[in-house]
Amino acid sequence: MRITEAARRLGISPRMLRYREALGLLPPVREQGSHRRFGPEELSAVAQGVELEKRFDISPAELAFALRVMSEPTVAQAVRDLGLRIGRLQAPRRALDFEKEKALRLLQGGAPRGVQDDPRSRP
Repeated sequence: MRITEAARRLGISPRMLRYREALGLLPPVREQGSHRRFGPEELSAVAQGVELEKRFDISPAELAFALRVMSEPTVAQAVRDLGLRIGRLQAPRRALDFEKEKALRLLQGGAPRGVQDDPRSRP
């Protein structure tokens, strides 16, 4: 089906479908003559995107950026770095950090976490 019929079935305007295409939110399917044809799979993909936007209260542009973050490692790293810097994300704990904390607790006279609760550690 053509874009006007697809838009009608989805309950959105043809202009919004074109906007979504420009953002990369439509499967890349075109026929000869550069007309887009929508089949059940394309309609389902667009409907899924619209549902995500409604459920998480985000715009099509925000959804497109989220997809970019998930598919481009350099973008993902830059966003992660910003999240750490502004305090929206916490740095993942590394095994070395865990061992360091355990050693500091031992030096301060405390038992490592989990050991004091373990009945096998009682005399």
